[in-house]
Amino acid sequence: QVHLVESGGGSVQTGESLRLSCGASGLTYGPYDMGWFRQPPGKGREFVAGDSYNGDRTFYADFAKGRFTVSRDNTRNTLYLQMNSLKPEDTAFYYCALYHVRLSSKEDAVDFWGQGTQVTVSS
Repeated sequence: QVHLVESGGGSVQTGESLRLSCGASGLTYGPYDMGWFRQPPGKGREFVAGDSYNGDRTFYADFAKGRFTVSRDNTRNTLYLQMNSLKPEDTAFYYCALYHVRLSSKEDAVDFWGQGTQVTVSS
């Protein structure tokens, strides 16, 4: 069974940075396309960024472009999300996602989810 464990969330001030990590275990094959979603308070889950299995393709939601960077270390089975210039509207629960088939911004394309990590940005 695949397990995804996120870490690195926390509370920061506007303009500060955080780096989220997602460790994957229980992978039989791989690596796989992976990504990040988030769920702001009172809202649905939304795509943030994704990285292809070999790191040669990355995709970002418009709000993440220029501020967030997704990367991975396949030797450690770990996905990262570097978040800079954080804003209060970035406050959300951030989830790691793994795709068996192909990276997508749609939730129903995700095969495994992490338990999430809270990011809070105060003004």
